[in-house]
Amino acid sequence: MTTYGLLVFEDAEELDFAGPWEVFTVSAMLREQGDAAVLVAEGSGPVRCAKGMRVVPDRTFGDAPDLDVLLVPGGRGARETQIGNAALTGWIAKTAERADWVASVCTGAFLLHEAGPARGRRVATHWASEDALQARGDVTVVRDARYVVDGNLLTSQGVSAGIDMALWLVGRIHGRDHARAVRRYIQYEPAPPYMADEPL
Repeated sequence: MTTYGLLVFEDAEELDFAGPWEVFTVSAMLREQGDAAVLVAEGSGPVRCAKGMRVVPDRTFGDAPDLDVLLVPGGRGARETQIGNAALTGWIAKTAERADWVASVCTGAFLLHEAGPARGRRVATHWASEDALQARGDVTVVRDARYVVDGNLLTSQGVSAGIDMALWLVGRIHGRDHARAVRRYIQYEPAPPYMADEPL
């Protein structure tokens, strides 16, 4: 059984946790082995995310189960409004010590750096925040990889990259064939209509 804990907080980027949530919950459904995913927040009330979505956490810092995987999303909360929240970073630090895998999406890497797990490690983050994260010191920002694995620390670039990272992690835990089945179920076959390198 694998228990995935996805942290949510004020101003968290929605797709940073909703994308991996889809991957992890579909994985659990296909495995039929009792895997579980839970949303964890500091309090029990609704959390207003970066684009206005309100989500209600399943558990709080005080009653969260033991987690095999801890996932920290990014967004304005991760790099600005919540980075000084000692309760939040303290919970991340404590939980990361016991988790098999610690992951972040986008600027969630800032919270992992503040809390400690990303110190002295190789990490990825959103392209627009790479310089700011590197300037915090005691971290190596990898700028040319969609996700980066450093021991049990797994970090991804911005927003949609979290889906790629989550699929890799599911494959690492439960095997590549299972990850391929998850990818097929969610019909994840990226074919964006406008490529990033096309002229406007």
